[in-house]
Amino acid sequence: MRVAFQGERGAYSEEAAAALYGEVEVIPCSTLRDVFETVSAARADGGVVPVENSQAGSINETYDLLLAYALFIVGEIDLRIRHHLLALSGQTLGSIRQVYSHPQALAQCEEFLRSHDLEPVAANDTAGSARIVAAQRLKGVGAIAGRRAAEIYHLSTLAEGIETNPFNYTKFLGLSRTAAPYSSDCKTSVVFTTKNVPGALHRAMGAFATRSINLTKLESRPRREVPWEYVFYVDFDGHQDDAEAAAALAELTDVTTFLRVLGSYPKSPTPLV
Repeated sequence: MRVAFQGERGAYSEEAAAALYGEVEVIPCSTLRDVFETVSAARADGGVVPVENSQAGSINETYDLLLAYALFIVGEIDLRIRHHLLALSGQTLGSIRQVYSHPQALAQCEEFLRSHDLEPVAANDTAGSARIVAAQRLKGVGAIAGRRAAEIYHLSTLAEGIETNPFNYTKFLGLSRTAAPYSSDCKTSVVFTTKNVPGALHRAMGAFATRSINLTKLESRPRREVPWEYVFYVDFDGHQDDAEAAAALAELTDVTTFLRVLGSYPKSPTPLV
């Protein structure tokens, strides 16, 4: 099986791919759109993309691409993001002066960097920073990245779990050209638009509320082709083929101008710190 992800080898997206699919052949992609395109064109059997971070919020580009491509969400994983300080073998924490990483990772480790008087240097991504340190044999320079990057680029781990807030998770979605098989403990994602009239969204939400269906996510995004109109993304507990969910979706069809089920798929295991 081949699975596409955005980033370089060792990225957190690759960790998510392993968590969702096991140790499979991976296809690194430069952008999120490249992941969607690679799966759509059957150059990969599946894809993994980040959709939300517990600290930084939703990843808007992913939501836009879910609408733009006819792919199914077939799984999710809430990945604990644990940042490690990596360096060449033989280096010590005291010998490090500069640290490369993605700006978000640097910000998430700001307290550790400040307490050790380390100069942050922004780079394109976490795994790419580890690759640069390894390839250029940079002494006195560390990289903030994950465990998998240390293994791939043969770097030593000088400090583990250096993020300021340990409750740092990113939700990743698994993508496929075909829908996931039925499972009992799952969630469903849909996207829809409503008429631009008073109470339209209220009536749409009522399709779920009157059936006691639990909504776990509501996200709005601008419709790029129609200024000042919006599409709504909703996640709810249950499978689209369950009786109550099917009735809710049928009612939703009557009160929306566009509706698409993005997928019904197994829920992520409850994340542990």
